[in-house]
Amino acid sequence: MSIRERIRKIKHLQNKYFICVLEYPKDIKNIASAIRNISAFGVEKLYVVGGTKIVHNFESARKNKRLKNLSVGANKWVFVKHFNTTAECVAYLRKNLYTIAVTSSHQIGKENVNLYEETFTQKRLAVWFGNESKGVSEKAVNNADMCIQIPMGGIVESLNLGTSTGIILSYIGYQRLKFVYTHKKVRFKPRGQKKLKMRSWQDFIERKD
Repeated sequence: MSIRERIRKIKHLQNKYFICVLEYPKDIKNIASAIRNISAFGVEKLYVVGGTKIVHNFESARKNKRLKNLSVGANKWVFVKHFNTTAECVAYLRKNLYTIAVTSSHQIGKENVNLYEETFTQKRLAVWFGNESKGVSEKAVNNADMCIQIPMGGIVESLNLGTSTGIILSYIGYQRLKFVYTHKKVRFKPRGQKKLKMRSWQDFIERKD
């Protein structure tokens, strides 16, 4: 399958107005894992807060050879925007009417919501992940609309950045797509047919033409 064919096949699975924010990430392996997850689950954009030179902007992310290898080439397809500070990123998101959901495995000053019990169908949603060792900043928490928590049953309640982005973005992305399909009556024209046809959810996901 050519790149053009692949893009056409997955276009309907892209989550518009769904953004992932990484706040002061420090490990290139974790950044690469997050980029891979963002690409895989149809997240629209990646915003990076802080002083990393690895993904200072879209072009630097695309040209970084180590990032390319670690992300298996996904860096080529993920749009990246850089912010110098948390306040700058929050202001930009608020200006563009985004709901901000920070993530943490602990109670951090406001009531946490269980990932699997909450609805994430806001029109514009930014999911915010903190630093690998310090977590999300106090400023991010104070400006957030909610805090997402992954329920865990282990002694150590902690997941690395790559794992947590994978779990959360996958679940929320799937939920948002299903909401659009169910409530917005998504329709698309199958190849070779003139009339629009509503498809089953399974056909919608698999794009059976």
